[in-house]
Order: sequence, then structure tokens, then C-alpha cells
Amino acid sequence: MNTILKVTEMSKNEPFVAVLSEKTEHQPLLRGAPQTGGMKSGRVYLLPGQDCGAHSTEENEEMLVFLSGKGQAVTSNRKTLEVGKGKIIYIPPQTVHNIINTSDEPLCYVYCAAPTGGNGEKQNV
Repeated sequence: MNTILKVTEMSKNEPFVAVLSEKTEHQPLLRGAPQTGGMKSGRVYLLPGQDCGAHSTEENEEMLVFLSGKGQAVTSNRKTLEVGKGKIIYIPPQTVHNIINTSDEPLCYVYCAAPTGGNGEKQNV
């Protein structure tokens, strides 16, 4: 039997499943410590013409997974990347960026931000 927990019921070091909301608002998924080792995640829903606001994840790296819609990612160096359903984008630490919905349909994505500090390679124990 599978158990689906609410975000508030999740605890560190325990596998869990979270259900993505169908509401048109931000949905926190992972809130960082102590729930995780530092990873934060959430679902963002932007209506046509909306943007998430220019921001940086500071020392964290970030990945966005686009679930629906189309838009643009604009970075601090004025680089513009086309994003949308079926695509991901990687944002390095210290990169100011904004996601803009440029289409006539909602743009929905999940972000995952994690602290840097390793080279990502598996360590032998």
C-alpha cells in the first residue's frame, strides 16, 4: 500500500511521495533542512504574461523541469533561453535569472535548488 504524505508530514531521510496541486499558485514541495539535506523544490504556475521575478539562488544550483506551456529564461548576462514543456534548464550558483511566460497558455514548472559543495560524483564508502 502506497502512502502519500502532505508536505508538512514529511521528515528527513524518509522516502515520500508528494502530489502536485492543480491550483494556479506556488506550491512548496521540499522546504530544505531539516526536511532534506538542503534541497528545496516547488511547483510554479505562471499565467500568460507573468514572470517569477528576477532572483538568484545564491550559493545553490537550480534545475527547472517544465511541465506545460512556453516561455523564456533571461539571465543576468542578458542571455535568453527558450523554455517550455519537455525541457529542463540548469541555473548555476550566483546567476540572476527570471522566467517569463511568453505564450497564451499557462507555464508550469518544478524547480529543484540544492547547495553546491561536491563534485557530484559518488563517493566510495
